Amino acid sequence: MAEPEATTTTPPTMAKLPWHVRLSIFLLSALSNTSRRSNGTVNRRIFNLLDRKVPPNTKPVDGVSSSDVTMDPTRDLWFRLFTPSAASSAASLPLVVFFHGGGFSFMSPSSIQFDTVCRQFCRSFHAVVVSVNYRLAPEHCYPTQYEDGFDALKFIDQNGDVLPRSADVRKCFLAGDSAGGNLAHHVAVRVARERLQSIKIIGLISLQPFFGGEERTGSEIRLKRVPFISVDISDWHWKVFLPTGSNRDHDAVNVSGPNAEDISGLDYPNTLVIVGGFDPLRDWQVRYYEWLRKSGKEAQLIDYPNMFHGFYIFPDLLDASQLISHVKEFMNKQISNAK
Repeated sequence: MAEPEATTTTPPTMAKLPWHVRLSIFLLSALSNTSRRSNGTVNRRIFNLLDRKVPPNTKPVDGVSSSDVTMDPTRDLWFRLFTPSAASSAASLPLVVFFHGGGFSFMSPSSIQFDTVCRQFCRSFHAVVVSVNYRLAPEHCYPTQYEDGFDALKFIDQNGDVLPRSADVRKCFLAGDSAGGNLAHHVAVRVARERLQSIKIIGLISLQPFFGGEERTGSEIRLKRVPFISVDISDWHWKVFLPTGSNRDHDAVNVSGPNAEDISGLDYPNTLVIVGGFDPLRDWQVRYYEWLRKSGKEAQLIDYPNMFHGFYIFPDLLDASQLISHVKEFMNKQISNAK
């Protein structure tokens, strides 16, 4: 696969972005940068000032209703459930379990960006979507997030009545963006090892997953002034997430590296990996895709050469619309093959 041109500037499309998209990128970047402290803590008060939260809507809005379901109040484990308006008359809808991004340290399903993404997924894929709230670093470090993600699946598996009757748990997809893509991978591995009673995962949708390692890759070195992510930002998030004394070749981070887990014998789901040409994490994401293939797993890579990390949270971008089409095509293929 061809590499994007070496650059230390912003993507060429940035100047053409709508003003509200550029403003959102600036505000989100400034907010997260200000909230991260050098001592490895987060100023939640500052971050919460602009992390706009939206409530669920039990009455359909643009064809989607939503509600919040508590799984374990002692650890603030809950999910937001999105249901298409036509679900009551549908015989069988796929289930998408989504894990949000934010470097394991920020955001939630009620953050407006991820509420919007999941509403769009629900409407566009005609699927029931579960968006999981997991505990955040640095207050809660590895492996808390993976445990919360797996426990959310286990809760749904054992309490199917929390979903609408139209939800078909035998047509379940895991999905995640950035840190959520990392989380989805590790949850998929655990499900393959331990299995669930009713849920059958038939696909994994990995949107610019957050992976890394001790090595500095070409995309990390050359992409210096791009939205949301950089080497310094990644390093901070890994430091506050990993166990004390660990480095970035820990298997939570470098899933295809020297400490990689052998998944060749596991029933790991067919995977769609989305990458962007102006994402510093691109090389790690491509390695993940190649590692899946070498492990004997079916994987597809789609590259958006002019896109930056997290571009899909802006639904009015052309590439974000194309992503919806690509994901829908992937899902339909997996559902057809599962019959």
